[in-house]
Amino acid sequence: MRTTALEILKTVYGYDAFRGPQARIVEHVIGGNNAFVLMPTGGGKSLCYQIPAIVRPGMGLVVSPLLALMADQVAALRQAGVKAAALNSDLAGEERHALWRNVRAGNLDLLYLAPETLLRPDVLELLDGVRLSLIAIDEAHCLSQWGHDFRPSYRQLDAVVTRFGGTPRMALTATADEPTRAEILSHLDIAEADAFVAGFDRPNIRYAIEEKDNPRAQLKDFLKRHEGESGIVYCLSKRKTEETAAWLRDQGYDALAYHAGMDRAAREANQARFRHGEAVVMIATIAFGMGIDKPDVRFVAHVDLPGSIEAYYQETGRAGRDGMPSDTLMLYGSEDIALRSRFIEESDAPDHRKRMERQKLDALLGLAETAGCRRQALLSYFGDHSEPCGNCDTCAEPPRLFDGTIAAQKALSCIYRTGERFGQAYVVDVLLGVENDRIAQFGHNRISTFGIGTEHDNRAWRAILRQLIALRLVEVDLAGHGGLSIAPAGRDFLRDRPTLMLRVPAAARARRGKVARGAVQSSVAAADRDLFQALRQKRLEMARTQNVPPYVIFHDRTLIELASAKPSSRAEMASVPGVGEAKLDRYGPAFLAVIAEYA
Repeated sequence: MRTTALEILKTVYGYDAFRGPQARIVEHVIGGNNAFVLMPTGGGKSLCYQIPAIVRPGMGLVVSPLLALMADQVAALRQAGVKAAALNSDLAGEERHALWRNVRAGNLDLLYLAPETLLRPDVLELLDGVRLSLIAIDEAHCLSQWGHDFRPSYRQLDAVVTRFGGTPRMALTATADEPTRAEILSHLDIAEADAFVAGFDRPNIRYAIEEKDNPRAQLKDFLKRHEGESGIVYCLSKRKTEETAAWLRDQGYDALAYHAGMDRAAREANQARFRHGEAVVMIATIAFGMGIDKPDVRFVAHVDLPGSIEAYYQETGRAGRDGMPSDTLMLYGSEDIALRSRFIEESDAPDHRKRMERQKLDALLGLAETAGCRRQALLSYFGDHSEPCGNCDTCAEPPRLFDGTIAAQKALSCIYRTGERFGQAYVVDVLLGVENDRIAQFGHNRISTFGIGTEHDNRAWRAILRQLIALRLVEVDLAGHGGLSIAPAGRDFLRDRPTLMLRVPAAARARRGKVARGAVQSSVAAADRDLFQALRQKRLEMARTQNVPPYVIFHDRTLIELASAKPSSRAEMASVPGVGEAKLDRYGPAFLAVIAEYA
């Protein structure tokens, strides 16, 4: 009989040792204590409640925000031999009755359900007679009114805390700044002493942020490095999502669209294809992603500016959940900044909320414009720390800076002299002394700032103006025609004339003639690549037979280990990380046969 956490870790999950603070958290909860767990995506949060639920008497109750996440986790647990189920609205009458019979008979280790389902009076009444080992609230940042994924039903979970007060409760999240953490602890009545904060760093993720130059060409260049791999491309609007997906299909990619305006059946079909596929690119709005448990997402690209650092961190965090090398790219431009600002100002939120959202946007722009290590800037926002990482674009190629004080003065003066109502392209033309009918019509070929900026070219001036917008020296009237005006901070700058260091625009990127090998392929020794591909193919065949995502059978990391170790017996395969007893029984013979062909 399996009794200890370490035995379960080995026999069920196939791992010899816990990672980071997992062991402390697991033993803490097995001892009957509450816990708040903040751990980066891919850090192993799920084990922190799954193992205690198996060890402790009774059934673990897991609150999860999305059906897709529940389905993934239940499928993975069942593959590992754990008795798990999900209660949701998709269950037919007899399925629902059968599930409750199993619950009452004590036949389940874990039951997953959405907060809306848990809060129903009939569900709470049925659970009153069930012995619960723990209550785990996943994606707990959803209960914070200051969080980026606020979900009102999560706020009502304090009623569950009161009703099942003697049951250990856990709140788990990968994304929570200091105010959000404090709110979660207070709302769920979890003591500060029961908080485990493991940090935010995802060292396997490479961060890169670029100014928009030719967005489609930049995206295509990025995707070339990930041929045959799955990833997500985030867009700001439904229309852009559809157009980008169609364009990528024309380029030969298996690209799908996902946004809230789609028919539900179409959305679910595309999501299922993404979960079950190994080279599918999902083009999506922020409606897609929370709770997606697909571990082999190898890249995440933002072709528009996200809403905040929290959103950026969570969305990029969907890459590389299995710990394998993964890639991110964010593109941004002056129109993105203006549009995000407009969203804030035109919202119905109270003034204090708008003020906070402006601060969040400023922090994101600071990350975009930093000349230092991206990871340091990102982690410092969450109160975490890092040495220069060597795995971001600014570490790989530190941007050059120049004294932009004079350039900024010229730009602001030109905006003022032209009446603070013209857009970026017009202002740049005036600075460069471009002779055209429109400039002549307004008489701006006769003002003092006409032609005073010829030391920079068109591209450089656009980059300078974009930085001035990001620094809040210039405002954009997006509600009108994108006219530039001088912000209060810009007027202070013109008066005080402090030194202003700006980034030198990156050189226009040359098209790669050679396609780089994908991230996972690069992690496989050259001699093992054919075997690795054969193991992936066998995994895909078995997954299709069972109608489950391939990764619930084995993660890519486990296949890499199998390809490297080349076990020739059941005992040897049992020593490979990620191979538990149930999977060894179910899949061992088939995978050992594939390996034997390459021995």
